Amino acid sequence: MATRTVPIRRAGNRDNLLMGGDRELVLFTGLLAGALIFSAHDIKAGIFGVAMWVVALQVFRLMAKADPKMRFVYLRQRLYRKYYAPRSTPFRENGPAEERQYR
Repeated sequence: MATRTVPIRRAGNRDNLLMGGDRELVLFTGLLAGALIFSAHDIKAGIFGVAMWVVALQVFRLMAKADPKMRFVYLRQRLYRKYYAPRSTPFRENGPAEERQYR
């Protein structure tokens, strides 16, 4: 009996992006920029808020283009930072203690 294959459609398996960037980062940055603009009531703050949002949106688009789940990778890296071994390079020569440890 042959194994049945079920195609996974691309539309049902997409990342949650908004305007080309991560949805939560784009919305949070828009919220911060809007709060800056409407709380300051100044033209300089308005220009700075819009510029901040446009620059952040471009950065988030580049992040999503490289890896749509980069935010989660970064948060996991921050969580596990204290567990990273100082001998993580493949070019390090292990001494006798490390050789005994990994046998």
